[in-house]
Amino acid sequence: MKYKELNLIDHVKCRIKSPKSIVNKMKKKKYNLTYKEMIDKVNDIAGIRIICPFKENVYLVRNILVNNPKIKVLNEKDYIQKPKKSGYSSLHLIVEIPVKTELGEIYAKAEIQIRTMAMDFWASLEHELKYKNSNVTKAASKKLLKAAKVMNKLDYEMSLLANEIR
Repeated sequence: MKYKELNLIDHVKCRIKSPKSIVNKMKKKKYNLTYKEMIDKVNDIAGIRIICPFKENVYLVRNILVNNPKIKVLNEKDYIQKPKKSGYSSLHLIVEIPVKTELGEIYAKAEIQIRTMAMDFWASLEHELKYKNSNVTKAASKKLLKAAKVMNKLDYEMSLLANEIR
């Protein structure tokens, strides 16, 4: 996608949670295992990850989505301005988007994560190392946080360089 001659988006990843994953999440969160509870409380059955080259692109893409009259924003969390304790950075939107069905158009919930390539690199590796491993030490968590800070500095430096070149 180009906006004023800038490449706003490098790539997009999409996924739909499997029924088993939905049930596991509902059990973990202690939700009733009903269709209504799933529709009301599970916000990430559909997931869209938008990967941008630069941090400023994240907010341009966010504004495009938020200002789209067909998209209803239900919730927004900015982990870029306020990263999680782990160092995780990303902008999250919980939205309802129109989906055409045999019964007509309905709104379905989706989680949209918008982040830079550096943020995505860190988050993917952190997920692989930490969430799929139960024996992560405090020292390892500190190293992951340090790597997140390096990633943030890299994002900053690349933005400066891009602005200089432009």
